[in-house]
Amino acid sequence: MPTRRTVLLGVSGAAGALVVGYALWPNGRIAAADRIDGTADDKFVTNWIKVAHDDTITVVVPHCDMGTGTFTSLSQMAADELDSDWDKIRAEQAPSEVVFANGAMIEGFALDGKTVPPFLTGVAANTFRFMAANLPIPGVGYVPQITGGSAAIRFTGMNAIRVAAAAAREILVKAAAARWNVSPDDCITKSNRVIHTASGKSFGYGELTTEAANYDPSSRPRLKDKANYAYIGKPVQRFDIPRKVNGTTNYGLDVKHPGMLYAAIKISPVFGGKLKSVDDSVIKGQRGIKHVVKLDDAVVVVADRFWRARDAADALSPVFDPGANGKVTSASITARRTAALNGSDVKSDVKTGNGADALKTGKLVEATYQVPYLAHSPMEPMNATVIYKDGELEVWSGTQDGLGARDFCAKAANLPLEKVKFHLMPMGGGFGRRLPGQWNYLTYAVQTAMAVPGVPIKLIFTREQDTQHDFYRPNVMSRFRAALDGNGMPVAWVNDYTTDDGPNPQAHIVYDIPNQAVGAVKVQTHVPTGAWRSVEASWHGFFVESFVDELAHAAGKDPFEYRRALLKDTPRHLATLNLAAEKAGWGTPLGAGRARGVAMVESFQSIVVHVVEITIDQKGAVKVDRVVSAAGCGMVVNPDGFKAQIEGAILFGLSAALKGEITLDNGAVMQSNFNDYEILRIADCPKIEIHIREDDGPVGGGGEPGVPPIAPALTNAIFAATGVRIRELPVKNHALKV
Repeated sequence: MPTRRTVLLGVSGAAGALVVGYALWPNGRIAAADRIDGTADDKFVTNWIKVAHDDTITVVVPHCDMGTGTFTSLSQMAADELDSDWDKIRAEQAPSEVVFANGAMIEGFALDGKTVPPFLTGVAANTFRFMAANLPIPGVGYVPQITGGSAAIRFTGMNAIRVAAAAAREILVKAAAARWNVSPDDCITKSNRVIHTASGKSFGYGELTTEAANYDPSSRPRLKDKANYAYIGKPVQRFDIPRKVNGTTNYGLDVKHPGMLYAAIKISPVFGGKLKSVDDSVIKGQRGIKHVVKLDDAVVVVADRFWRARDAADALSPVFDPGANGKVTSASITARRTAALNGSDVKSDVKTGNGADALKTGKLVEATYQVPYLAHSPMEPMNATVIYKDGELEVWSGTQDGLGARDFCAKAANLPLEKVKFHLMPMGGGFGRRLPGQWNYLTYAVQTAMAVPGVPIKLIFTREQDTQHDFYRPNVMSRFRAALDGNGMPVAWVNDYTTDDGPNPQAHIVYDIPNQAVGAVKVQTHVPTGAWRSVEASWHGFFVESFVDELAHAAGKDPFEYRRALLKDTPRHLATLNLAAEKAGWGTPLGAGRARGVAMVESFQSIVVHVVEITIDQKGAVKVDRVVSAAGCGMVVNPDGFKAQIEGAILFGLSAALKGEITLDNGAVMQSNFNDYEILRIADCPKIEIHIREDDGPVGGGGEPGVPPIAPALTNAIFAATGVRIRELPVKNHALKV
């Protein structure tokens, strides 16, 4: 995901090229959207909002369908602002076209969720829209329709869809008022109609689209008060569920074309390695084998069936040159990170009070933590279908940025953007794997299709190739030192950690500790890394909340009460912590071999607290019995959808904490499939309770914030049960006993 820093770098680096204006949705852009996605029956009245002759509203969503339910939640926001009946609301995915670039996402990341003064709303919106459509972000790329960062609701919903719907309502009212020759103030909207209050006359929205096109929508429409919401905050049946249950949703793997061929790939096992040679005579003449394509670092077999292509690729013995990384191991990477923390290159990121000097003023507590590389492992492995014909490229694939992926494919093919069509498909999971910067599968698919022109080629990564050629969650090490006063409370907090990038804001703590020093040291390896669900919060959450727990036990205090004492000046965090503890029955006795652990992490503007209850049997096996979660997230649009995201995040995080580990030997990943890269099974799933705490805080994310607290809550419970402090994940590598 683009961090706030990288987005701001993009702003400053291209400041001289920015185009600003005061109209948020000029008529020219709406007309362009109509030419691409409008029909004779429905027309755009503002960005993202189409109105049909039968008064149906279609919300055009500039995000992918990754199973998170955002199409429904964004439609709830639009329905409320438009006073629409729910049975008149539809949602569709925005085309991968520049006119549908999502400036609201760039605005949200750049401003870190803050808002601009009202008089600058139009200027800001146009500026960020221009950036989304035209400017790549350094180190990330072109991200005009990105889905990630738990931002669809809090950025696109709040800054784009809700505003567009309210603006649409305003111009529909103006169009009706002009017909009646009355003031817009004399009109109201209800059930997809504009009503003149004095006469009772009304027009359906669909009757007004022609006149509405004469008005420039406002960049500052009047938004509804929360008290007047009809849909926001209510559980609503998701649009996508029926088709996913009955199997009629078409994913990337379901794409079919007449005459289509299938491709399987074998990539250099060492990242950065090069293909030296391959003897393809061993598969020549085999049934269905059509082509062998040799790429810079891989060999691809193209056949009339995928399993034939796969078996043939497995039969090949390509020779790769591993380069300088052929002897790298997990142990050597750990040694490099340890040396970096002990070296002189740690750069200061935070210093308050006397910083590290304050360590001399109390009892010293020290600990070092580490997390391994992790794969994403979505159920649908990476795939793309591509046809290159007559100098044009057409692509079907699931990515977390349709327009960015189109631009990426154009560059991979060395073609202008207008020569590339990209069909964004629903996807069977992503978790960051399908974000910009992690599209190696698109590169290989485009290169293969261009080597076999005129024929649709579907490239599919096997599970083994997907596991061994991912963009992994980084392996990170973090060292802590703290000083405790006579009451056992921390007076100094010092934390140095390794990073694959720059400093991580998620290392900053919310706890009230007067003297702090936080520093980072960059350690690059040949292993490709990328965003993994909740990004840096996933590891810093484990580090920080484990060490806070250590401090509580070193002070002889209850971990929950210890946190409460450190949160006296942060009421939202304290209230969320209290809610989780209350619902979990913190402090009530548990049976032999059972224990609770607690952890709290704020990420993506949501505060999530997990209380984990575990049982450890006589053999040392851990069973997670129950997880009680409280989420402080400002406003929730669809409570059922939000709870589902937290539940999914808990299970995703538990898989990683208990079992997840990518290791390297001779420069290559050792794990290959679910037999040795395990995930949680149904029998392992705990009872989960989610409690939502809404308040006047910012609208927080739902898809990612449930991950970071689960690992530390689990390992804190393990310590409470066994006295074994787990400082390096996964749990499976540690011997436990009651």
